[in-house]
Amino acid sequence: MSKDKFWIAFSSIEQLDSVFIKKLYNHFGDIEQAFNASMSDLSKIEGLTVKKAEKFLELRDKTNPDKCLSEVTSRGLSYLTYDSENYPYLLKQIYDSPMILYAKGDIKRCNLDRTLAVVGSRRASTGAKESLKKIMSEFLNTDICIVSGLAAGIDTTAHELAIKNGLTTIGVIAGGLDFVYPNSNKELYKKIENTYGVVISEYYPTIEPLPFRFPQRNRIVTGLSYGTLVVEAAIKSGALISANLTLEQGRELMCIPGLITNPNTEGIYKLLKNGATMVTCADDILQALNWQINVAEQMKLDFSAFGKDEKNILNSIEIEPKSFESILQETKINSDDLFVALTNLELSGVIKQIEGEKYSIA
Repeated sequence: MSKDKFWIAFSSIEQLDSVFIKKLYNHFGDIEQAFNASMSDLSKIEGLTVKKAEKFLELRDKTNPDKCLSEVTSRGLSYLTYDSENYPYLLKQIYDSPMILYAKGDIKRCNLDRTLAVVGSRRASTGAKESLKKIMSEFLNTDICIVSGLAAGIDTTAHELAIKNGLTTIGVIAGGLDFVYPNSNKELYKKIENTYGVVISEYYPTIEPLPFRFPQRNRIVTGLSYGTLVVEAAIKSGALISANLTLEQGRELMCIPGLITNPNTEGIYKLLKNGATMVTCADDILQALNWQINVAEQMKLDFSAFGKDEKNILNSIEIEPKSFESILQETKINSDDLFVALTNLELSGVIKQIEGEKYSIA
């Protein structure tokens, strides 16, 4: 604890990256010595230029470690330093490991031996979200932990589906924990922090989530995970950056196929052609990662519990949602009887109405 303030002080200096801090820490073997190094000490570090050393000393002399520690503790934040025994093992294996992780929530809720990164387009298609929904539902109530970036689109869907299916989740953000981005995810942040996992950041709490920090954040999402599932990715996208990071880090890369007419699947098919594992069900992920876990079976409807009309309706919409008129034509049920049967099924929670006035299995 006495040396934590130096880890925190290092992270408060925006101009320093994790590789620079790690270089100093590895050389001195002590974070306090690294922070208080003189120019003479720094000159002995192989590969460290005089210009970088001088810049560090200039910034260091403007930084008060005690004040930095106080600002973090006053916010009620927890943190893990690179030398902590609880620092995530997988993350320590990557070249540019973050030197500190600030947290809201409890990382101990999460099983770090079953971490799966989920990434994809911020403008995700309905089809992509539905595909992810199917796969995540097959992980119902297991100890798998979903890691993503709390951005709009697939990230948000991944966290929400994790919560819905009784999984824990880690949200890795691209700025300090003083900020919520996007603001529309404010409630999702709270759910994760309070109950379902942890929101983490390598950035000092006052550092803003600027655009260039999002690609930096991606290395933590993939670095925390045994494998990365790419749901949608255009040729030039953050998701494709995450895919490349996954390969550089020696982790398993997996992709969900999508419509070939969707521009957001161009990156997916490029990755699949280059050897990524195709995923159409949860078992594909388990096999790729060689995980032996008990997966709750995907819910199958027990049609024997329903009458003839209900069975015909459920058979009709089991594959895809359909409108009242389509069900009427397919089942040949009297329209009044069909309305009653649909109402009963909806009230019992077996089916639901979705956008476009269609009926779907709930």
